[in-house]
Amino acid sequence: MKDLIPDGVWPTMITPFTSNNKIDYAALEIMINWYIERDVNGLFAVCQSSEMWLMSLQERIDLATFVAQKADGRVPVMASGHIAGPISEQVEEMQQIADTGVQAIVLVTNRLAGQDESEQVFKTNLDQIIKVMPESMHLGFYECPYPYKRLLSPKLLRHCEDTGRFNFLKDTSCDLQNMKDKLAAIKGDLKIFNANAATLYDSLKAGISGYSGVMANFHPELYTWGVAHWQEGGELVEEVFDMIGLGSVIERQFYPVNAKYLMQLDNLPLELYTRVAEIKDFTLAQKTEVEQLYRTVNRLTKRLPK
Repeated sequence: MKDLIPDGVWPTMITPFTSNNKIDYAALEIMINWYIERDVNGLFAVCQSSEMWLMSLQERIDLATFVAQKADGRVPVMASGHIAGPISEQVEEMQQIADTGVQAIVLVTNRLAGQDESEQVFKTNLDQIIKVMPESMHLGFYECPYPYKRLLSPKLLRHCEDTGRFNFLKDTSCDLQNMKDKLAAIKGDLKIFNANAATLYDSLKAGISGYSGVMANFHPELYTWGVAHWQEGGELVEEVFDMIGLGSVIERQFYPVNAKYLMQLDNLPLELYTRVAEIKDFTLAQKTEVEQLYRTVNRLTKRLPK
């Protein structure tokens, strides 16, 4: 089962919008090709970066369907998109997302239990979901930071792996020891992907399977090269991962608008419109930071051997 989730880089895709607040599918198709041309290993659609919390269910379904169709088997596609409260409604959302043609459904961990609820509540709700999801559908987890971050304990992660249904975790702990503890708890049928750039190099050394995070929307080619070549070591590898860590600071500077601006610099025909932020608040200084990052990464990637 786990072979469907290849090691490497899985961008958490952003969504282009038009000026009238509709998904810009023409720009999205170009974006999909942009990711794939930069050697990503898979695409994570309908996630927090996609602004799923501000989309209708039909929009989430349409978005997952479109990405799966346009990826056209070149890379696997996973999607999340269950944002309801009651588990029964979440199951309905997941079932409809499962029918879109994606290869895997990713469960948002904070949807399976409230912030003050126990792991037993999580397990009970998880059992309900497993019973109704098609056995052919690959499943994973996403420790989404919103509306609150629910990290899976190593023991709970092993329980999930033992069900035989799960083979992916997007870890958002940003804590190397936490990741090591999770790796030590599981058998290896479930792959863990780090969402944190600063700890990525050390986490790969520890056994993490790759990267799935927002910075793959800025320079996926740097991540795909780093993840593919980290075992070689040496000054160039260290320079790449230093740039990966340092560059990730920009995530805090008006994301996802700044990611869309960088894509514009790379000649993608998309607008800066987003549902989570006002374009007018994107400052000249923040634009300049993106331009500097873009130029710096381009100089570095030109030096990387194929």
